[in-house]
Amino acid sequence: MSQQKQNAVLELRNVTKTYRVKQGLFGKARPLTAVNDVSLSLPRGEVLGLVGESGCGKSTLAKILLGLEMPSSGQVLVDGQEIGAQDRLSLARRIQPIFQDPYSSLNPRKSIFDIVSLPLRVHGVGQQADWDREVRKILDIVGLPARVMNTYPSQMSGGQRQRVAIARALIMKPEIVICDEPTSALDVSVQSQILNLLGDLRREFGLTYLFISHDLAVVEHLATRVAVMYLGRIVEEADVAGLFDAARHPYTQALLKSVLTPEPGLGVPDTQLGMAYPNPIDPPSGCHFHPRCPMMTEHCRKVAPRSLPTPQGRVECHLFDPESPMTKAEVA
Repeated sequence: MSQQKQNAVLELRNVTKTYRVKQGLFGKARPLTAVNDVSLSLPRGEVLGLVGESGCGKSTLAKILLGLEMPSSGQVLVDGQEIGAQDRLSLARRIQPIFQDPYSSLNPRKSIFDIVSLPLRVHGVGQQADWDREVRKILDIVGLPARVMNTYPSQMSGGQRQRVAIARALIMKPEIVICDEPTSALDVSVQSQILNLLGDLRREFGLTYLFISHDLAVVEHLATRVAVMYLGRIVEEADVAGLFDAARHPYTQALLKSVLTPEPGLGVPDTQLGMAYPNPIDPPSGCHFHPRCPMMTEHCRKVAPRSLPTPQGRVECHLFDPESPMTKAEVA
């Protein structure tokens, strides 16, 4: 067993989630595999960035990790124990979410005190005086004054609301925080503040993050390791330096090309992937990425690639498989 798996606080083993989806009023229900045989290991205290385009299965995976969805097959383990066998309240103490949109994730009818203290009340921790003290303490930690306790979300900016959401997630002192695109709904100037806050909190409390994003620039700032997801599968995984310096999978390379840079005159980058994303109900044969891949060969059309170890992690691509019949002459 690898050192990474031995230290894992959160582990996914061959997790698959399939839905039955009807197309049209009278259409026949067909399977849609949102998460396809995913295995990941998250060591304690690390930040795993999960990146990919919208619709690739990132949020479905987050719901599975939070216990909101059960996998169709495979295992999700927290400290070696299956998530489905654990009590819902005890699981909530250990894993908490920070959602994408602070405008919809906070109840507009509740005061900030009610929102942040809700986990304490649900879990029966302490009394009114204790809740008041703990809310003041966590608000101070996330950079909000105590006077906001009696205000409502509508009276706050987007950045302040997301700080409230972070306070609510951390008040029970969880071990793992699932961050589902926590900065994508915020202004760029506020994004950096929230990212810096998340980094500070991780170091202060020894938190473990799964950080979901479609923005590689954001992931590079916070993550220690990156997993790239395409059509429900992990196509590449590596440490941050290894992935950003020497990405292997053609999809990862295309994502890196899509990152905007401040360099003048470059304009909007072109990933060469086109606008069309594959239909997950009717995925392409062989390698799911082959219709958009500039390195595609006939072998890619017919045979699905296997996951291969690399010095930094793993990659799922025929280009790096020594047993693949692909040659340079075959490359399209």
